[in-house]
Amino acid sequence: MAEKSKILLIGGTGYIGKHIVEASAKSGHPTFALVRESTLADPAKADLLNKFKTLGVNLVPGDLYDHENLVKVIKQVDVVISTVGHVQLPDQVKIIAAIKEAGNIKRFFPSEFGNDVDRVHAVEPAKSAFETKAKIRRAIEAEGIPYTYVSSNYFAGYFLPTLAQPGQFAPPPPKDKVLIYGDGNPKAVFNKEDDIGTFTIRAVDDPRTLNKILYIKPPKNIYSFNELVALWEKKIGKTLEKSYIPEDKLLKDIEEAPLPVNVILSINHSVFVKGDHTNFEIEPSFGVEAFELYPDVKYTTVEEYLDQFV
Repeated sequence: MAEKSKILLIGGTGYIGKHIVEASAKSGHPTFALVRESTLADPAKADLLNKFKTLGVNLVPGDLYDHENLVKVIKQVDVVISTVGHVQLPDQVKIIAAIKEAGNIKRFFPSEFGNDVDRVHAVEPAKSAFETKAKIRRAIEAEGIPYTYVSSNYFAGYFLPTLAQPGQFAPPPPKDKVLIYGDGNPKAVFNKEDDIGTFTIRAVDDPRTLNKILYIKPPKNIYSFNELVALWEKKIGKTLEKSYIPEDKLLKDIEEAPLPVNVILSINHSVFVKGDHTNFEIEPSFGVEAFELYPDVKYTTVEEYLDQFV
């Protein structure tokens, strides 16, 4: 068994980053997290950072913007995983430059963890965010840096606790009325965040995922909106009153909604109306599917996830 790669996480205290840090440490990879000085001193992050330390994660002070330090840190690891947030997506060119200079990185995972940005039909404001991620892909490829792009589709924690209801941000899912985007037929994919972490880390040293998109589409997590509502109705033993939001109304809502509601609505338009999670075949030339590669991973199904709200 080859030695496990040393992994550096950039953005590891963020929403999806913390799950990937944890998966990395628990699977025995020497794990490093680049953490800003301000985060190290932030009382709100203390519990998370202590948890990292307990798991044996090496906390490295630094950020994207100190090139010399970044190069130095990158030289100590084999793989870099970025999970930086929306605002920092374009700044990943700084990570690319540091990886290029360091010259030792076996694999770079840029901040993706959503739709496959090369295969979307999005409107603004999601369109710009997807385009930024696509530009980072092209920059990585232009520099000849080995990569894996993780297309994990929906974070279960964002969409299932409310059944993706517009403007609703806390559980439980609706028990009386439900709004459904479009005709409710395109299929979407919902993955629990710690499973996304597990699948991502499994791909790190796998030659089959090199220079490929890793799609996380486990069979029991693929549902149309109509199927999702039917599953929920079965669980609560009740029929919901359904209203369908036609595409033209949804587009108008996106234009009128404030941040971040407009972003979420535009992503929902891409997925639930345009079908951007499932409207293409995964070709071996560009992609592989995580559950097919790692059938031993016991993932949380949508059905199991919804049980906590019944």
